[in-house]
Amino acid sequence: MNIHLSFGIDQLIQHSNPAQYGRIGLVTNDAAYTAMGQQSRLALLEADFSIQKLFSPEHGLSAKGPDGAFIPNGVDSLTALPIVSLYGEKLAPNSTDLTNIDTVFFDIPDIGLRYYTYLWTLTHVLESCAAHQKKLVILDRPNPLSGSIEGPMLEENNCSSFIGRWNIPVRHGCTLGELAMFFNADKNLQVDLQVVSCKGWNRNLILRDYGMPFQPTSPAIVSWECMLAYPITAYLEATNLSDGRGTNAPFAQIGAPWLQGFDLSKLQGLTEDVVFENCQFVPSEGKFMNEVCYGLKIRVKKAQHYPSTLLGLCLIKLIKAQYSAYFSWKPYPTRANPTGLRHLDLLTGIYQSERLLELTWVDFLSQIKDFTQITEWQRKVSPYLLY
Repeated sequence: MNIHLSFGIDQLIQHSNPAQYGRIGLVTNDAAYTAMGQQSRLALLEADFSIQKLFSPEHGLSAKGPDGAFIPNGVDSLTALPIVSLYGEKLAPNSTDLTNIDTVFFDIPDIGLRYYTYLWTLTHVLESCAAHQKKLVILDRPNPLSGSIEGPMLEENNCSSFIGRWNIPVRHGCTLGELAMFFNADKNLQVDLQVVSCKGWNRNLILRDYGMPFQPTSPAIVSWECMLAYPITAYLEATNLSDGRGTNAPFAQIGAPWLQGFDLSKLQGLTEDVVFENCQFVPSEGKFMNEVCYGLKIRVKKAQHYPSTLLGLCLIKLIKAQYSAYFSWKPYPTRANPTGLRHLDLLTGIYQSERLLELTWVDFLSQIKDFTQITEWQRKVSPYLLY
């Protein structure tokens, strides 16, 4: 598509006076680039913004740290700035971190899903800026999965975690700037908040439609294909199946040594927007490392409105039914959930979600469709939409 798209950082550099922000702490990682392909922190420094230190989310400043792994503090080899990890000893900047900081900038590409942790790092930064009376500037970026919305909503009382703290849908349809404004109001945080908007983004389009090169946002999200398949296959983290980590298509292919001859017909009959094919692969890490796995390759043809939650949970139910002697639930320990227990609950936001998989097929489909109603979310968030 021949549409010019610029990010919040591009708009900030073009239209703002760096002196007005004083001393800056920048929350970022290596996935954050300008529209012209320069890393955000270098572009800001070259434009005379006074960055004093960097803060990094899960996967570290490199965006390559192992999933769920503890990330230590460090020093940035590009800028020689100190790096404070927000996925190590703490999840939020403390008073010491913010001493001699006037403004916090946040510039991290997200992928538009509730269980992707960069969003929740943002919420901790929001709370920290409120507590320590620091201005927060969100350098906004498009939601790469478009503005489409899909449930279920998250049950805060039973399912709140670092892969979903607050009551929003799995596919929330917002930019991080829009969510920051919503949370600031909804949680009455009273942060001095500025959102620097993108220019040229149409929320009916996915980011791939603009012909932009893909920048990996974390170790397993390495291509548009992986990003589009992830909302379907992320739920397999809670099972004993391989999610394709350690292959060239993590989340875009899933399997196990025992998943030979899987019957695709019922799954494929649910949608024409996604194609499922049998495949085999040998993962170099994770579950079934160095073993031949048989399974499915997933290709999303129409990305705006495909029913990812429905497909993901139906996929698990069908595998569980066809391979009951082999399938099992499995804990998924991370820095934010050390026991790894109830991982499916935390991903879906549904309390005791494993019970859904015991229902008859008809009742299961009915329940899932009920869970994915998002009219109330659309009403609540609409005053904060920028695009």
